[in-house]
Amino acid sequence: MNIYVDADACPVKDIIIAEARAENIPVILVKSFNHYSLEDQPPGVETIYVDTGADAADYRIMQLADAHDLIVTQDYGLAALGLAKNCTVLHHNGFVYSNKNIEPLLSSRHAQAKMRRSGQKTKGPKLFTDEDRERFRGALREVLES
Repeated sequence: MNIYVDADACPVKDIIIAEARAENIPVILVKSFNHYSLEDQPPGVETIYVDTGADAADYRIMQLADAHDLIVTQDYGLAALGLAKNCTVLHHNGFVYSNKNIEPLLSSRHAQAKMRRSGQKTKGPKLFTDEDRERFRGALREVLES
């Protein structure tokens, strides 16, 4: 198993790296060149940079991921692609995407985008809390132990 992280806006990279290192599982952080960093990563962690295009990180992750790999993303489109490839997909808030919940999530995303295009205001994401971090850690451990 490898863990692929849609890393540009992922607030739980530190948790992923710590938990993966404890299990000796490779982590691949996929970021756009807009988030380039000279920061050294610990052993077992690789950073791949992609163009700044809207879905460049998603496409790269899907090129690399195999069935039974883990993908961490908040992007519902990438989650749907990962599920179709038989990957386990986690949201950084700690919920596991599934074939049962992805369709309503995609429909909601489409409706929100349609509202924004028509000029309506929509709510942004809730603030990320310590509770969210711990919920993610628990979900990640559960996936890694299964």
